[in-house]
This record gives sequence, C-alpha cells and structure tokens, in this order.
Amino acid sequence: MATVETVILDKEAIGRAVTRIAHEILEKNSGCSNLVLIGIRTGGDHIAQLLRQSILDIEGTKVPQGAVDVTMYRDDISSGAVRPLGKTDIPFALDGRHVILVDEVLYTGRTIRAAMDALMDIGRPSSIQLAVLIDRGHRELPIRADYVGRNVPSAREEKIEVLFNDDNTPLEVRLIKP
Repeated sequence: MATVETVILDKEAIGRAVTRIAHEILEKNSGCSNLVLIGIRTGGDHIAQLLRQSILDIEGTKVPQGAVDVTMYRDDISSGAVRPLGKTDIPFALDGRHVILVDEVLYTGRTIRAAMDALMDIGRPSSIQLAVLIDRGHRELPIRADYVGRNVPSAREEKIEVLFNDDNTPLEVRLIKP
C-alpha cells in the first residue's frame, strides 16, 4: 500500500502563519521588550528565526534568539534510540525574561517538556510561552501551545513533516498517511 502525502501548508501559507503568530505574541506581551525567542533544534530554531524577522519587520526591534537541544532531557533516552547530540546556544540570560519557546510540530508534548527542563537548568524565566507552526493533537502531557499556526487533527499512525530548503527556510508542511 502506497503512502499518501498531502501538502497542508505551502511556503506562502507558512509565511502568513508566522506573521500572524508574531502579531499575537506582540499583542499578548504588549510589544517585544523583555522577550526572547528560543527554538528547539532542529526545526523550531528555523521557525524562531522567521518569527524574529517578522517581529523585526513589525516592531523594528531585533528580539534576542537562541536555540536549545533537548537530546539529554528526553524521557526516551533509555529506550536505546540513538540521537545525535546538538548544541544549545543561548547567548543571553533567561532570568526574568519572557521566553517564547518555538517548535515546528506539537504532538505528545514530550519534546516541549524536555525543552522546559533544559531552559530551567539555564535560568529562571519570568514566563515560558509556546509557539508552534503545527499542533496535531495526541497530547500525553498537559501541555498547550499559546500560539498555533495551524491545528491539524491527525491519526497517531500519520506523520506531519516540515520540509526545509538548504537555507533552513520552510518550504511546505505535509501530512503523510501510511
């Protein structure tokens, strides 16, 4: 049986979703003072870069941006799944800041939990808000996104894939049915 792939967001739709999320972040936080963007490697960091550019276009301010690798904080590390260790790069203090944690797809919530654990080891933010390009449901932990590009109800056996070009620009989001 062949897999079926459906494009659910193209490059332009991704751009519109990111712009809307940027506006929502600025509205909820009354601007961008004391905000920082932290993308989860590998995917959320690229979406965070787009959010940073969108906020710059809207407000004229460069929001500090970093990236967090959650490999060592995952709860499935003992299952034998070997994952390459990435680099956490947060060149600013988190204490007292409003962190916008960014990921491309929210599924079970386990990656977000791992990212929050990693952030709390680095500093004590005033708040952590979650921005995701896609929320596909199926939470295993009580985690909810504050900002969502698109809700895509899916079956557990389906996959959602964000395709990036060589410059780490998202080209499209696909729903893959087995």
